[in-house]
Amino acid sequence: MSETIFYKIAKGEIPTNVVYEDDVVMAFLDTSQVTKGHTLLIPKEPIKDIFDYDAEYAGQVLSRLPKVANALKQAFPDMTGLNILNNNGESAYQSVFHSHFHLIPRYDKDNDGFGLKWETHEDDYSDNDMQELADHIRQYTKEV
Repeated sequence: MSETIFYKIAKGEIPTNVVYEDDVVMAFLDTSQVTKGHTLLIPKEPIKDIFDYDAEYAGQVLSRLPKVANALKQAFPDMTGLNILNNNGESAYQSVFHSHFHLIPRYDKDNDGFGLKWETHEDDYSDNDMQELADHIRQYTKEV
C-alpha cells in the first residue's frame, strides 16, 4: 500500500487535530465537519480497508470506537445520535485507501428524515476553531 495522507498523519508527518491517540489508533477531526465533532478513527498500521485486517488487529482497532464515541457524547450533551461509517473500496465511495471510521455526531436539528445528511462545513471552522474543538473532545477521551 502506498503512503496515504492518513498514514502520514498517523506517523506524525502531517499535523492534524488529534482527539485521541494510543499505540494502535489515532482519532482526529475530519476537516469537512459534516456535523460539529465529526471525527475519523484510523489504525496506525497501513491497512487499506476492512478486507486487509486480521481478526486480532481488527479487534484492537474496533475496541477503541466506544471510547471515542463516548467522549463525543460527553463533549456534546446536545448530541442525540451518532453515525459510524466505514467505506471499503472505490465502488463503496472510499476516497482515502487507508482504513478509517467516520464518527458523525447527530443533533435533532440535523435530521433530514433519513439520517445520512452529508453537507460539509469546512468553511465554517477556522484553524483555531478546529483546535479548540479537538481540545474540548480530547479532555473527555481521558475520562472514558
